[in-house]
This record gives sequence, structure tokens and C-alpha cells, in this order.
Amino acid sequence: MALDVVVIGQGATGSAALYHLARRGAHVAGIERFAPGHDRGSSHGRTRIIRVGYFEHPSYVPLVRRAYGLWRDLEDASGQSLLHVTGIAEIGPPGGILVEGTLASSRLNDLPHQVLEARELMRRYPAFHVPDDFVAVMQPEGGYLEAEPALRAHVALAISAGAELRAHERVLAVEPRGGGVRVRTDRGLVEAAIAVIAAGPWMNELLPDFTLPLRVTRQAVIWVEPRTPALFAPERFPVFMLEGSQGIHDGLPRHAKDGMKLAKHHHGNEPVDPENFQREVSPADEAMIRSAIAAHIPAADGKLLSAQTCLYTNTPDGDFVIDRLPGYPQIIIASPCSGHGFKFAPVLGEILADLALKGATDHDISRFRLARFG
Repeated sequence: MALDVVVIGQGATGSAALYHLARRGAHVAGIERFAPGHDRGSSHGRTRIIRVGYFEHPSYVPLVRRAYGLWRDLEDASGQSLLHVTGIAEIGPPGGILVEGTLASSRLNDLPHQVLEARELMRRYPAFHVPDDFVAVMQPEGGYLEAEPALRAHVALAISAGAELRAHERVLAVEPRGGGVRVRTDRGLVEAAIAVIAAGPWMNELLPDFTLPLRVTRQAVIWVEPRTPALFAPERFPVFMLEGSQGIHDGLPRHAKDGMKLAKHHHGNEPVDPENFQREVSPADEAMIRSAIAAHIPAADGKLLSAQTCLYTNTPDGDFVIDRLPGYPQIIIASPCSGHGFKFAPVLGEILADLALKGATDHDISRFRLARFG
């Protein structure tokens, strides 16, 4: 019997879609080339930042607000603590992309926030050493998510609600057939009325006669033991993003098990092949992250504990792609990408379930349509 929906890819977005479809009673299966939580794509790693005053564009704010509520619902359903609110400091020159964009989103959406001069920021959080002309937008609702436990929770609850998980199965082709789709895999055929493709770096590989303007890049992340650990306890130090001469760097408070997570947003700009890229973090990668940290948060520039790479799937404008494939309304594509999608996973799962089962959603996703690419 044909499925109502098949979800291709079980990363953050695909697993959330599987869960929201299953809990609505859909006959649904999720296909994952590796295993949920694998380390070859974009959804692995211990944590992800969540923030409300969205510097990328104010239109993301209603979606992330809804995501907060759904993350709390997922905590209740799974019995796990997944969302930790620490506050967030978004720091940089007053006219920079980060500060200016965050303030625009915060003011337009009436979000609680406070603007601190550099001296006051450093008085509150002595670990920061920033130029006198920098400011910080402080938002009390910012924090971080437990990434891999969240993904596993979506998958486990989806299965409990009746979804089928087909792990270690590679999709070879997605073929429109009449009003439905046939998915060819290395194990056989899967028939469904609707296909949701949330395959991250492998999106273009799976689309029939259509190429999205997506560019896959490599991202490096490190975890360190700060030189002065007490300064970076979650109750004493916020999640931060800092825009300086070397771009935007970000980090989280110290985690008892893992140390302190540090990264440079959009670490690499050169396109990579998701099948064959340098997965080890090199000394040059580490130096790119540490240079800004040493300058602006020197007490965090401590011993390396671990390091990891992941992939960003980027659009030219940095916005998501959520739409039906032109000419194939039975195929829905979801690429919440460009390095800022994880926090939206549960609301995107809700949106994809709406599109698959109702044909439309009440959420405003007009910014994410394919038509903008011409």
C-alpha cells in the first residue's frame, strides 16, 4: 500500500517533519541514507544556538517564536531537557550586520532587549575584551539546544506515533508518477502520494530535472577548556555572537562534559563535495576560530578538547527554501539552510506536515519560495 508521505532525509528538519506527520495520523516513512544523528551532514554535534531577535531578517521572528513553544512541547513529550535559556549577547560595531539586524528585528517585533556599551558589557561579563566603540544587544530569551538528543527525540516519538524509519537506505531517484511519487532506493521501491525532500547537502542529487542554487561548504567547530573556567559557567556567561574584522564568531557557555563550544560562522566559502571533503579539523581551521577569540575573549582561548566538521548548504541570499517543486506539486523541498536552520526544526516540521496533508500552511513562508531565484 502506498504511503501518504515519504520523508527523505532524517536530519533536524526531516525528523521533525516525520514526527509532525505521524502525530497527525499520516501513513508516513522516513528514509535516511546513514542513521539519524550521523556526522556527515548538518545536524550532528552537541548543541545549537537559539535566538529570537533575528539579524538575518525580521520575518524569521514569528517562526522562531513558534519554535520555542514546540521545543518545550517536545521536552514534555520526550521527558528530556533540550532548550536551555542563558541569554545571548550579540556584539559588534553599531552599524554592523549583526547589531543593526538584531536591533531591527527586536524593535519591529517588540522583543525584550537591552543595548549595552562596551564598558558596561565588560563590567557584567569580564571575559569580554571588545573595542570601545562596540555595543552588545542583550536578549534574555537566547540560549542553546541539545542538538542530537532533540533529533533523536523527534525520531523516537515519530516511531511511537506509527511512523516507519528506514535507516541505512540510500535514495537513488525520486520519480513523479501521476499524482504521486515513486522513490527508488538501494533496497527497492517506495510509493507515496507526497514526497518531502529534506536531504541537506544531497538535495540537488535527488531532484528530477531541476537544480537548486545551493552551494555546500565546510564548517569547523572546536570545544576548549577555558583558561578561567569559572567565568564561563552558564549562570555567569551568555551565548554570544561577535562580529569583528574577521567575520562573525560565536560560542556557548562552558558545558561540564564538553567544555566551551567556539566557531566562526561561515567558516569556509569554497564549495565542497559532500561525498569527499576534509572531515578533520586542521590547525588552520583552529587558528581561524581562535584568532578572534584570543583578541576578544582571551580567557576562553584554552586547551583544545575536541573538534568536528559539518556542512552548510547555502542559498545565494542566505534564506531558506521551502516550496513545492515547479511542475511537480507532489514533491515538497525543504532546505532550511545557510547555517541557521536547526533552531527552526519543529516549526518547519509543522509547516511541512501542513503542506503535505492540507496543501497550505498558516505560517508565512513567502520569503522561502523558489520564485525568488527566477
